[in-house]
Amino acid sequence: MSGTSNEPLARAIADYLDAPLTATEIERFADGEIFVRIDENVRGEDVFIIQSTSSPANDHLMELLICIDALVRASARRITAVVPYFGYARQDRKTGGRTPISAKLVANIIAKAGADRVLTIDLHAGQIQGFFDIPTDNLFATKVIEEDIRRKYSEDDDLLIVSPDVGGVVRARALAKLLDAEIAIVDKRRPKAGVSEVMNIIGDVEGRRCILFDDMCDSGGTLCNAAAALKEQGAIDVSAYVTHGVLSNDAPGRIAKSELNELVVTDSISPDPTATVTDKVRRLPVAPLLGEAIRRIANDESVSKLFD
Repeated sequence: MSGTSNEPLARAIADYLDAPLTATEIERFADGEIFVRIDENVRGEDVFIIQSTSSPANDHLMELLICIDALVRASARRITAVVPYFGYARQDRKTGGRTPISAKLVANIIAKAGADRVLTIDLHAGQIQGFFDIPTDNLFATKVIEEDIRRKYSEDDDLLIVSPDVGGVVRARALAKLLDAEIAIVDKRRPKAGVSEVMNIIGDVEGRRCILFDDMCDSGGTLCNAAAALKEQGAIDVSAYVTHGVLSNDAPGRIAKSELNELVVTDSISPDPTATVTDKVRRLPVAPLLGEAIRRIANDESVSKLFD
């Protein structure tokens, strides 16, 4: 079953599984209220709802909750919320006094609505899995990204995997290990939300082809600033791979003017049709990854073996 946040991805997953999407009507009243009707019998069925909580995050989250409630009331046997991009994941801890932990709140709401399981890709912080009181599978797009890098670069390209901040070192090291490459780290500070400043580059980048690797790109400021800093330190060229291309506001325009050769994202988030179009942004499909995980869950097989 598909919500409206990323219907092309839902159709691609359905094609991979050779299973048609559930007939569903999702409408909005004049005041913005969301109405859902499931137009076929789902009693006793194992249902997977494909819905990223991307922009507009609140609308897509509410739509997911209403779809879950509709399935509960239609007597579905098991409901899995497939949330390729889990919004609110950056609010995974208290950053100061009197601030919320919104990722935990959203996890509670999804479980309370009636979901039996959650399937997602590259949570911003791994501990968010523990916020859910229901089974949660966090898939990794690293293998998809590794395969694309191997297709594009030769063994003689002297690759250097770069983490755009200290918090992403584990993620960068995992990719570097697959590619048998070295890593470097961008030391940055964030004066306020959505704004980053590069302080230092940890590692020797001179004469190297650098690949920035992160879980998401929102405004593009972190990656663009990091690319400029790497070029100043002597990098031959800089590309970036991220799982979730949030690309809010004028991020595509900012990337087009940056030192980045290319930004590669997955199709976990449907592109904004009104956003600036640039040839520097390329998308990788994750439907096979999600489709295989869904098949394994439905058949009660191991999901972790996808990454062995």
